Amino acid sequence: MVCGGGAPARVYQDAMRAIKEDIDSEELDWLGIRATHLNGQLVKAMLSDLCTDNLVTDPTGHINFRGQVLVAAGWKPGFSTDNDAVILAERFEGKLIINLSNIAKVYTDDPKKNPDAKPLDSITWAEYRAMVGDSWTPGKSTPFDPIASARAEKMKMRVVCADGRNIPNTMDILYGRSFFGTLIGSENA
Repeated sequence: MVCGGGAPARVYQDAMRAIKEDIDSEELDWLGIRATHLNGQLVKAMLSDLCTDNLVTDPTGHINFRGQVLVAAGWKPGFSTDNDAVILAERFEGKLIINLSNIAKVYTDDPKKNPDAKPLDSITWAEYRAMVGDSWTPGKSTPFDPIASARAEKMKMRVVCADGRNIPNTMDILYGRSFFGTLIGSENA
């Protein structure tokens, strides 16, 4: 389980932008990464009986996985925790990443800006990457990070994007049942 920075990351990044106009993007990334560490430590504490390992903050480092759940957080600047999830999936030979956030589906465009945006049940990597581009900027809000997308496509992984606040739907995803969300990489299904 890889924790993102969520709203706390954006609050700190916005505060830094308000204080200093010419802030280095790496500094903004570090603020986001530290927020992931706080969120990850909270989740690890909540799952203490199942997660006996330390919080993973380097997905390429030594991991002595002894518990039932491994909790990870941000690693280094240049991408989001989505990329960390792909690296960990690669290490543990996973082919499906379940990306839970506050969005229910991937849309053809930003639905907050375009009322004609349509929700998607599935999308190929080529289609998805054409929508989100190839570059990362700190605080960028896409359903799945462009850097992670390139890596996941190369590894022939699939990504489910769904609203993690919908617990019954999350259970459907975990049990391989029909779910409400978007499958990215449907060509690998």
